Amino acid sequence: MRKKIAPSILSADFTRIEEAVSLAEEAGADLIHVDIMDGHFVPNLTFGPPLVAALKKKTSLPLDVHLMVDNPQTMIPLFHDAGADWISIHVEASVHLHKDISDMKERGLKAGVALNPATPIILLQDIIKDLDYILLLSVNPGWGGQGFIPSSLSKIFHLSRWIRGQNLDTLIEVDGGIKLDNIEEMFQNGADIIVSGSGIYSTDNPAEKIRKMKTLAAGHEPS
Repeated sequence: MRKKIAPSILSADFTRIEEAVSLAEEAGADLIHVDIMDGHFVPNLTFGPPLVAALKKKTSLPLDVHLMVDNPQTMIPLFHDAGADWISIHVEASVHLHKDISDMKERGLKAGVALNPATPIILLQDIIKDLDYILLLSVNPGWGGQGFIPSSLSKIFHLSRWIRGQNLDTLIEVDGGIKLDNIEEMFQNGADIIVSGSGIYSTDNPAEKIRKMKTLAAGHEPS
């Protein structure tokens, strides 16, 4: 399946993360999204490799690690060794982006690049063919629970057209302010992977939200 749902544990109860991951897996989620923040690239501080290593023992779902850090080149091997399956790094933070992407691919990781809301997609023109996926942030990075930035829809649409125009299989992942009431807009504009945190874990029935998102995702699978 090309269209995927990735619950973000940033919005889960930190005292019950194992339960939150199990719930997501049982409800049919495709990935577990793990936001890594270093207190420098973004003002918040979250998880480290030990949490990823612990989660790896508790779920069969791929761990989708988003590195919001100043020094991705030093973090990639640490999170790979901890059990990450997918890693995205920020174009704004990587000094040698091609080298970092090559390092991830050599390690057998799904390699992605993340872009902040105000970062233009044209910056990817020399690396897009090497990417497995592109993570577009539809909120400013650093905190969960923010509202979706409407201009992100145009960004998703234009990136999707660019990818199709080059006959690439690169996936588009979108993260930030996505809930049941706007998820279809993401798919309609070309998104492949939806990350949702508060739209799942801050609701009364997270499992039901995942199942409904999966149903909507299935309706947008390419024929």
